Amino acid sequence: MSAIPPSFSAADSSPALSFDPVLLLQAQGVRVAFFDVDGVLTDGGLYFSETGETLKRFNTLDGHGLKLLQKAGITPAVITGRDSAPLRLRLKALGVEHAVFGTEDKRPAAEQMLASLGFSWSQAAAMGDDWPDLPVMRRCALACAPANAHVEARHAAHHTTVARGGEGAAREFCDLLLVASGRYAALLADYTQ
Repeated sequence: MSAIPPSFSAADSSPALSFDPVLLLQAQGVRVAFFDVDGVLTDGGLYFSETGETLKRFNTLDGHGLKLLQKAGITPAVITGRDSAPLRLRLKALGVEHAVFGTEDKRPAAEQMLASLGFSWSQAAAMGDDWPDLPVMRRCALACAPANAHVEARHAAHHTTVARGGEGAAREFCDLLLVASGRYAALLADYTQ
């Protein structure tokens, strides 16, 4: 007895996802992807415990997207204005090795990271949702913003996701980069065959 539903055929194993070809051309050659945290990898809300500890909610779709980027040879990097133990634990669990915490001046942090990785702005993409992210977004080859980002971040973005920050927006960005890299279909096949 087959575990595959009767309506499923081998032809259905092709990717269902597609992006504007112009956007894909712009994303080709991206080797590093910068992510903000609050409002991108989280919903932007700050939850405080009785003791004042900050709690964050992360989306597993976004986390899997960061892992897939690494498999495709694209380095995920985080530059964030906050620092917290939960964030550090989450990034460690995802294997994200490049991160700068507690900085509102994100451009110099991105430049230092690019230099240490041997990449240029033309090989970088960024996802941000508010003003502190603009200096990085405006220099990268590709900029992306979640659906609920501030209007200035959406205006600076080459692509705005359908999903909101912390609700799969980062995964959409990762998928775009994976399709542009030519690795999306092969990675998907690992799960569908």
